[in-house]
Parts: sequence; structure tokens; C-alpha cells
Amino acid sequence: MPIFAELQVNNDDAAPRSAAMNMAIDEALLETAKAPSIRFYRWNSPALSFGYFGKFADVAHYAAARDLVRRWTGGGIVFHGDDLTYSMVIPSGDPAFDESSISIYEKVHCALRNALAANGTRVELAVMGRDAALRRPRTAQRAVPTNICFANAVRADVMIDGRKIAGAAQRRAPAGLLQQGSIQGVDLGNGLAERFAQALSTNCSERTMNKEILNRARALADQKYATQGWLRKR
Repeated sequence: MPIFAELQVNNDDAAPRSAAMNMAIDEALLETAKAPSIRFYRWNSPALSFGYFGKFADVAHYAAARDLVRRWTGGGIVFHGDDLTYSMVIPSGDPAFDESSISIYEKVHCALRNALAANGTRVELAVMGRDAALRRPRTAQRAVPTNICFANAVRADVMIDGRKIAGAAQRRAPAGLLQQGSIQGVDLGNGLAERFAQALSTNCSERTMNKEILNRARALADQKYATQGWLRKR
């Protein structure tokens, strides 16, 4: 059963953006959301995002090769560039917002599983028993990050042949819930984004990024996501 009665779809992949601007747009969409929405986007260079609580020391050595950014959501290290990246916003007034975070996470990934399975792919969601086997222990070797997101499946991540191909991170705020996700290691063509959106809602409407959102995002990028203070917060 679809999660949302209606869903606004922001196809923002025509113009790849910087890591800071991508994060800023997601936050600006959350601030202004009146209805559930999903945004699909690209990166203008190889990038790396890491969770709000992550340590800059774990990613510093990637700076020469990738555009680094600290997310507002949690989670681990995600490499971007060849993935399908999305952000989903649920405003606080929508019934889905009242569900638990893990319930939302699982339902969104069920929709993604169904979208992938439509092409005959055998897909499943990670279960608790598998989590313990797949999660790598932390080590004292700081030069080798052990919190790389796609090396560590957690409950309800999307799996193919025991390999994680989709994960996400969330943030709850007074305005609503933001989920940022990445899909990688599978065929990202053949209308996957469209099928994913339609699995989330049978009532999808296409939207374009308006000037107000982009202006707010530029301010957030300049004042927050592109700053060294934010990047090196921890």
C-alpha cells in the first residue's frame, strides 16, 4: 500500500550541484514543505557525505579527491557520484510523520524494493539477525574508517545477494522529517526513479525548484554547509 496520498516529485538531476548546495536544498525543502515530496539529484564532482555526528578526522584524507560535506542527518560515510541520490520530506502535518522513524524507513525501502523488483531483480530488506553479521566492529586504526555506510547494513536496508544497495539517514525537526538516501551498485536507468516515486504514492505530481527555495539554499550553503566550521564540527 502506498505511504502517501500524494507526493511531489522534484527532478533536480538536470543540473548537477555541489555537495554543500545539495545538502542546503534538502534543508530548504524541509523548511517550506506543505506536502510530502521526493527529490532526485546529482553531484557536480565526486563527493562524500558523512553524518551529523561523524568525525572529520575519519574523512579528511578524502578531501583531495572528493567534495566533502557534513549532512544534517545522521548515519555514516557515503560516496556519491555514481549513485541515485534522493531526499524525502514529510511535513509534520502529514499522517506519515506520526509514525516511528524505523517504520518510515522500512516503508520507504519496501517501496524501493518493489520498484527494483518490477524489473525482475531479487531484492530483500535486511533483518535484525543479519545486522549483527554485517555490521563491522570499530577499530583503533583511525586511518581506515569503519563507518562506511554501504559496508554496514542495518535493519530495513535494501539488499541484493547479501550486498547493501540502498541506505538512508533521517532528521526530525518541528517542520517535519527529512530522509536522505543513496541507491548504488544497481542499474539506475530504466525509469527507476519514476517507479520508486510511484511506489510511494499513486498520486505523483512533477515540480520544479523555485527561486525562493534556491535562494534560501544558497544562503544555507554559504552560511553552513560550505563552511569549515560546519565541516569540522566534530
